[in-house]
Amino acid sequence: MDAQELRAYQQPLKEHYKDEPESARVPVSVEAQLANEDIACKLQTWSGEVVAGLHAAAGGDGSRACSADMLLQALAACAGVTLKSVATAMGIELRESRVIAEGHWDARGTLALDPEVPVGLRDVHLRFELESDADDAKLGKLIELTERYCVIYQTLASPPHQSARFVRSDT
Repeated sequence: MDAQELRAYQQPLKEHYKDEPESARVPVSVEAQLANEDIACKLQTWSGEVVAGLHAAAGGDGSRACSADMLLQALAACAGVTLKSVATAMGIELRESRVIAEGHWDARGTLALDPEVPVGLRDVHLRFELESDADDAKLGKLIELTERYCVIYQTLASPPHQSARFVRSDT
């Protein structure tokens, strides 16, 4: 796909969203089905079922998907797709390029060993390894725009309002 084709696909959407701003609000929902006899849950994804479980650092055996890894995978995927879209719009050819998302979390927090240790990923970093004939200024602008328009990056940079509640489902 080139820049002209991308614009042709996106232009009707942009016009529609300008005319009807509420139609641009995209609902997203994911459900995790808890396992009955194990500390795990199943998620249906576009590519099939994923079973998530405890990370080995938190008592798991390492055979199941780790939610922290899944979050970084979502970040790398979103940044990669956004990067390709922006590069296409800017007319930048990328060859053999990669997006790497990295972070760390301290198991003492999630295991409640130290109330001073935060729970969750810290120091999340993206690294873009780009092979291109474009100059550094153009590639710098590409990264700046990728950060600006990447949904997951911006969600992490400016966390949304969050809530949690329970609903009794006695069946």
